[in-house]
Amino acid sequence: MSKDVIANFLTVLRNGIGRSKSYVIADYSNFRYEIAKILKEEGYITDVVVTDQENHKKLKVVLKYIDGESVIHEINRVSKPSRRIYKSIDKIKPVIGGLGINILTTSKGVMTDKAAQKQRVGGELICTIW
Repeated sequence: MSKDVIANFLTVLRNGIGRSKSYVIADYSNFRYEIAKILKEEGYITDVVVTDQENHKKLKVVLKYIDGESVIHEINRVSKPSRRIYKSIDKIKPVIGGLGINILTTSKGVMTDKAAQKQRVGGELICTIW
């Protein structure tokens, strides 16, 4: 049985937002950290910190709210372990008319759809956020 660790990470974020938590703690992986860094750069979260709890690395993700409302309205996993979704640069559609972002993993690393278009690379569509 395989686990979808990215879907678990996105669910931790979604549940934290649903409960209006100020931060959430998730297990650390390089891939999760790269996703969290993109969320911070794009302004969807306040901060991401790598902590060491009980000899295990953890990610502390500080969620962002404006006037009591979360900046993240919806976060969806697109590509799954059972069904990978790959998109060429011409096939990537903007999220909500450009208000949201797609996160892709490409041969040049994890990046947003806008960064992928600038570098002219496609890849696996991990998730959409708005």
